[in-house]
Amino acid sequence: MSEESNDSEPQTHVSVDEPGGARRTLNLSQCKLVVVSSGSKSSGAAGSAQRGREYVLGPGHGGGDVIRIGKADTNDVVLNEETVSRVHCEIIRDGKGYLLRDLHSTNGTFLDGAEIREAYLRAGSVITVGTVQLKFQPFEERIEILPSEKERIGEMVGRSLRVREIFGLIERIGPTDATVLIEGETGTGKDLLARTIHGLSRRRNGPFVVVDCGAVAPNLIESELFGHEKGAFTGAATMRQGAFELANGGTLFLDELGELSLELQPKLLRVLEQREIRRVGGNKTIKVDIRVIAATKQELLREVKRGRFREDLYFRLSVVPIRMPSLRERKEDLPLLIDAFLKSLGERAGGTRTLDEQAMQALLAHDWPGNIRELRNVLERGVSLTHGSSVVRLGALQSAGSPLSAPGGATGAAGGAAEPSDDGDEVVETVAGGATSPNSSSELSFDAALSYRGNKERWENEFERRYLTWLMQRAQGNISRAAREADMDRKYLHKLLKKHAIVP
Repeated sequence: MSEESNDSEPQTHVSVDEPGGARRTLNLSQCKLVVVSSGSKSSGAAGSAQRGREYVLGPGHGGGDVIRIGKADTNDVVLNEETVSRVHCEIIRDGKGYLLRDLHSTNGTFLDGAEIREAYLRAGSVITVGTVQLKFQPFEERIEILPSEKERIGEMVGRSLRVREIFGLIERIGPTDATVLIEGETGTGKDLLARTIHGLSRRRNGPFVVVDCGAVAPNLIESELFGHEKGAFTGAATMRQGAFELANGGTLFLDELGELSLELQPKLLRVLEQREIRRVGGNKTIKVDIRVIAATKQELLREVKRGRFREDLYFRLSVVPIRMPSLRERKEDLPLLIDAFLKSLGERAGGTRTLDEQAMQALLAHDWPGNIRELRNVLERGVSLTHGSSVVRLGALQSAGSPLSAPGGATGAAGGAAEPSDDGDEVVETVAGGATSPNSSSELSFDAALSYRGNKERWENEFERRYLTWLMQRAQGNISRAAREADMDRKYLHKLLKKHAIVP
């Protein structure tokens, strides 16, 4: 069902239409251009502007955020008229609306009779391109998101309602070029979701290029994204293509986008709007044809309000926003995930692997602060340490300092370290040699199976949980008082409490 919008401001979002989340919809901002006058006697020619012809554009119809109009076949709207330039003008969707921009055309671009270089469109505006007049009509396509009937798409598995809703959504928007913003905690599978969307798209045979914005040195990130010319800076011994060029014809995945500096964000916005780049130290403009998927563990809208992320860049990226749930929010998927990981790991190890009952119950009872990545690492460790048997036991799943314990609180054979207490009191356990356990609250414990980022995220989550518990105890359960003491927004505090299942 389509509804005509009152203005041109794009408001693409996922919403809940009924109390309790009974029905979710995706509101996709679209637009169409209607030929109201061709001004040509060659209207019978193929590709010419025929009066009454409609061009429906936008993410729901395979389009992206930039609509190009001109005579060349590479344009989104092809007008085979002598008065139209090869690439005449473009319409760009941003956080404010739809921006019409002339691209140095021979005969100029006119909006409601006035020649413009760039201007925002309104519903009913008439664009004149050469002798062709196009009426601009924005509308919102309202798509009901039905949970997918599948429990697996690509390498993603899940049977919970939240995951099947995501499956249903990406089945709908995957084949389009819509820009996607994925938010969620570390380890929830944001990168796998991005690869799955790429696999569902018409670009599936093109490149899938990943840039981890949090792992690249600040002074090198611009070169990583846009490339550089030889001699552009000290150490630039050769010309280097950046991620945007390498992803041409495919998908660019910007991971941990929230780590991108404020100084670089305007440059990224400009490239996303114009779909053209300049290498560092170069003057040549290079056009790129890409789909952009971004991911972050941060809540970007909150970062916008704090002045740490540009609002216009946020709206440019959040055409289709998706939030990946944490593993503790989808625990019913654990048996399916465990089975999938054991099958994959067993194939690599040369045989099937299963868990004994104690190990399975321990995995089901664990909170999984590291989410799916932590689960996979734990299972990989268990399979690697299991020799001469197809059954993986609890002791093989544990590492020194592991919080994974058997039902009832007993640790497995490889365990022995106490888990940090909820109230933040120091837990000290004596081990061989009289030293304190690395899992005491006065020290950090590290998991060899996790990466640097995995260990960091694990302790960030643990810090949040302990601090919030301590804070609410001090405030005697009063959220407003706790927010004042922590100098924190009350709504954000409430969200953190919900995240860690802390009841005031």
